[in-house]
Amino acid sequence: MADTHLCSFCGYGVEPGTGKMFVRKDGAIYYFCSTKCQNNYRLGRIPRRVEWTRAGRKARGKE
Repeated sequence: MADTHLCSFCGYGVEPGTGKMFVRKDGAIYYFCSTKCQNNYRLGRIPRRVEWTRAGRKARGKE
C-alpha cells in the first residue's frame, strides 16, 4: 500500500499519483493537493485564516 500524504496548506489527503511535491533549498518538503493550495502558499497566506482549510474550519469551531 502506498503512502498518503497530507497537503501542507489545506490539511486534506493527497492520493498517490496526484498533487505536487515541493522541496525548498533547506530540504523542507511540502505536498500540495492542487494548484489552489500551492498558489495560496506562495502568496504567504496562513491556513488558519482561510475558511475552506482544515485549520480554518477548526479555528472557527466547525470541526
